[in-house]
Amino acid sequence: FVDMASRDPVLAPVEERWRGMRPSCAFSLYELLCITISLQNAQVSRSVKMLETLLCKYGTLLLFGGEELYGFWSPVTLAARDEKELRDLKVGYRAKSFLRVAQFFEEHPEFENEVRVLPKNMARKKLQEIYGVGPATAWYLLFESLKHLDAFDHVSPWEQKILSRLMFKKELVSSERILDEAQKRWGEWKMLAVHYLFEDLFWRRKRKHIDWLEDLIRL
Repeated sequence: FVDMASRDPVLAPVEERWRGMRPSCAFSLYELLCITISLQNAQVSRSVKMLETLLCKYGTLLLFGGEELYGFWSPVTLAARDEKELRDLKVGYRAKSFLRVAQFFEEHPEFENEVRVLPKNMARKKLQEIYGVGPATAWYLLFESLKHLDAFDHVSPWEQKILSRLMFKKELVSSERILDEAQKRWGEWKMLAVHYLFEDLFWRRKRKHIDWLEDLIRL
């Protein structure tokens, strides 16, 4: 990856800044799936608000370093809840997804272990058998949780706008062109490469205001 990235004009300066960075995930597959459900058809600020509300209601309150934090709820905590109870927490149509996903993991406690050893395409198929898991959600899970470094087969609208600027220096380029270019340039490392671009962008945002990015994420 380092050899490939160092020769790529888009990736080279990013890889040099973050050499050695690799994907990590602090969440179980179930927990990450709940996060992706909150991201569906919502701006980042709205997703954050939904998760904070759910954690305050169903999570485990912990004290660490003088700070109050919430641990994720377990599938069994949500599985028996009523859909209206979740809708009252302002999660909208996602209430059904949260419930069905919790019920699935309660009924299949070994699912995460089983899917981790599958080839990418088989893992994608199994993931998409879960209620509410479409191409975009499966893509997140395949990379973030299951570590398939080439799992870049879908581009959501807000990510499309970001990658258009990072890869082409244009406001908007078609998803097909982005996916095509990523395959041609980065091949088996394409999702890891995109991960580097996004991580670099958001670390730069911590140090400097980026107008076009703030308009997209409104965080």
